[in-house]
Amino acid sequence: MNQPLAYVHPEAKIAKNVVIEPFVNIEKNVEIGEGTWIGSNVTIMEGARIGKNCRIFPGAVISAIPQDLKYEGEDTLVRIGDNTTIREFVTVNRGTKANGETVVGNNCLLMAYVHIAHDCIVKDNVILANAVNLAGHIEVDEFAIIGGMSAVHQFVHIGKHTMISGASKVTKDVPPFVKAGREPVSFVGVNSIGLRRRGFTNEQINFIHEVYRNLYMKGKNISQAVAHIEANMPINGERDEILNFIQNSQRGIMRGYRRQD
Repeated sequence: MNQPLAYVHPEAKIAKNVVIEPFVNIEKNVEIGEGTWIGSNVTIMEGARIGKNCRIFPGAVISAIPQDLKYEGEDTLVRIGDNTTIREFVTVNRGTKANGETVVGNNCLLMAYVHIAHDCIVKDNVILANAVNLAGHIEVDEFAIIGGMSAVHQFVHIGKHTMISGASKVTKDVPPFVKAGREPVSFVGVNSIGLRRRGFTNEQINFIHEVYRNLYMKGKNISQAVAHIEANMPINGERDEILNFIQNSQRGIMRGYRRQD
């Protein structure tokens, strides 16, 4: 859709049925897929690759250069999948030479004032509530939900199907299927409601509960608990998802639940 009050660089590749509202600025080396709506006063800078049927609300800035002093002007990208909603004043910075791109998956919801820094990977069906801030090189797995005003430390990995409470300071990796909260952020239970909504059976959920009871509630350190789980619990997808996450953790996983006085 041609909008005379918007600026679209002639080298930008815009699908024919993209809607561009007034006062949008789209630079060169940008690609936008079919059915996407770009609200007024959105800025889309070089290196953006935006999928189909996205909605980008007023004031968002997509693919600005990284806020990283190591960035040397290299050509990098932001990739945003299909059916993703980006609300007001969200900022998504493009990658550096470390990864080459920042990625947001399909069917994500980034609420107002979210910031996603360079080289992050946010996978499909993730919800980031208002004013969540992700530092560089963070990985957020499928179906994770991060509560509003939470801040996540660089290089943290957040597992799939997790729910993190609002205003959390996340400095350690958060393993899959859990609820996390308190200060410092800690295990507070299994995300049973979320898992049930996504089709997990009661048997699967009970098994996940048992894995985390062994991990966090039996008085063992993480290495001892992992060894016990490997030796005594049957192999299945959920067990292996949790164990692989722990074994590949670079920052170490969050601590277990502790009763507050």
